[in-house]
Amino acid sequence: VVSLQLLHREAGGDVPAHIGGVTNFGDNVDDEWLIVYLIQQVTKEFPNLVASVDDNDGDFLLIEAAEHLPKWLNPDTSENRVYFYRGELHIIPIPRNPGELSWLPVSNPTISQALSLLNTHSDKCLAAEPIRKAIRRRIQSYPEKIYADRHRAYCYVPAGIAAVLKRRPDLLAPAIQAFYLRDRIDLCACRPFKLFLPETRVMTLVTFTKCLYAQLQQQRFTPDRRSGYTLPAQSDQHFKAHALGTKLAHGFEILCSKCSQRSPSSKTQSNISSDPLWEGFISSLKKNDYFRGELEGSARYKDLLQMAEIYFQHSVSRPTSLPALSPGEQILQLLQSLSYSVEELQKEGDNLPPDDDDSWLDISPEELDQMLEEASGRKLLNSARQEEGLDYDLSDVTKNMKAFVSKVSSHEGAEIPRSSATSQVEFDVNSFTGALERILGVESDELDSDDLDEEEDYDLLDSDTESDTKEGKSEEDMSATETLENIRDYMKQMDQELAGTQIGKSFTKITDKGGSDGLDVSEEAEGESGEEDLKVLPVDVDLNLVENLLESYSSQAGLAGPASNILQSMGIRLPDNQDK
Repeated sequence: VVSLQLLHREAGGDVPAHIGGVTNFGDNVDDEWLIVYLIQQVTKEFPNLVASVDDNDGDFLLIEAAEHLPKWLNPDTSENRVYFYRGELHIIPIPRNPGELSWLPVSNPTISQALSLLNTHSDKCLAAEPIRKAIRRRIQSYPEKIYADRHRAYCYVPAGIAAVLKRRPDLLAPAIQAFYLRDRIDLCACRPFKLFLPETRVMTLVTFTKCLYAQLQQQRFTPDRRSGYTLPAQSDQHFKAHALGTKLAHGFEILCSKCSQRSPSSKTQSNISSDPLWEGFISSLKKNDYFRGELEGSARYKDLLQMAEIYFQHSVSRPTSLPALSPGEQILQLLQSLSYSVEELQKEGDNLPPDDDDSWLDISPEELDQMLEEASGRKLLNSARQEEGLDYDLSDVTKNMKAFVSKVSSHEGAEIPRSSATSQVEFDVNSFTGALERILGVESDELDSDDLDEEEDYDLLDSDTESDTKEGKSEEDMSATETLENIRDYMKQMDQELAGTQIGKSFTKITDKGGSDGLDVSEEAEGESGEEDLKVLPVDVDLNLVENLLESYSSQAGLAGPASNILQSMGIRLPDNQDK
């Protein structure tokens, strides 16, 4: 459950007044993208709003669209450039020609400059279509995904936990996290239980996110005998409910044991009612039919009012003198204020709706490949062949590997070759001109086509200059020839040195037309004169490459490894090893 606390922040320095919030999404990345979807929808609904979002990795929106970003955009140049505006992703560009210097800052823009640019030049700041498409692909399944990511399961929990979750389902996440990250010191608080006694357990239906359910379900846990909790046999039909309830009970007990026993006082309640924002807040709730027509003073009205006070205290008004309540303190607060009956909860447990099937926890290799394809936005090569039962084309392996090796790498790493069929050809006139100037060693003012067309420019060339140029070219040619000869001598000496080893036998060579493998260098290399007459067959580079890759892939035994990682990054998926 996402708990996003929004606060109004006054203007300060270059940052205007705005609404900001922070949330802890933990291991569930889908919660992060849910927030992105909400921000995108808010800026679409309110065209005058501008929003930005980042996480502990920085601009994760750019990370998602990394394959489509321009070369100039990196973590150093992306500050204050990425925004949602009118429901679309915008990126403040850099000036590419002198004409753009009039409205684009040379360095990273300030927030005020970025807002002004989005207001005046939003069309020129709109992100490229591939970048926007990559972001839309991640959020296109919302809001339906919100309900698809839910999982309902039976849990045999103490009555206090059932009552707390009924009122505050968002407290489920910190309780599961407390159990998930427990240590021996945390478990000491559960020997014995002080708050959530096992004698008060009732059956209830708890709604999890799939991530939280998987974290709780997949952990094997046997409770300490001193805790009072026991589990039935695994063959029992209610074993899963007992196991989940026991884990939840430990999580809630750990949370409450870490906080001070601070209870809500009448002073705190009076502070809420005397807050100048409270009157406007409660009026807004009544205007939006928050109390659903309940009579003031009724039990249901009091419950809704208490929930509104808790929300107001933690999200709307938080005095600096009153620190934020921890989840454990909020649980203790609810336990003291809630009134519940164990007998009534037991009766409700006898008439619960059915729970959900958790077979989605088991994923086959084919389903995993499909998930990877959907996440990457492209279909893996050879996947269609596998579906149709056709042979794999191993030439794809050699072609992509050669393209990868031929790429020029830098300190930032090597680029994976992209398919020419899907890549878009772009021509940047300014970049081309700049590269041409660097090659020719001239300034842009000297590249004047009118001057080059005039014949008198050629008459001004001095004969001495021509001779100097010819001599310079001849010296460069001689230097290149000498370097080439040195390389050949070096390769020849290396071949002679390797001739006395068994390295040559480890490579597969190209056979001649007669089918003979020729003389082996390691067997016939005797004397310098004899070495020159040997018939050395060339190595079949493609075949050796495929053989070595397949051998490395087979040694991985179905696990992740260097061969599968580099091939999958190129979009190539090898078939499973069917040899027995």
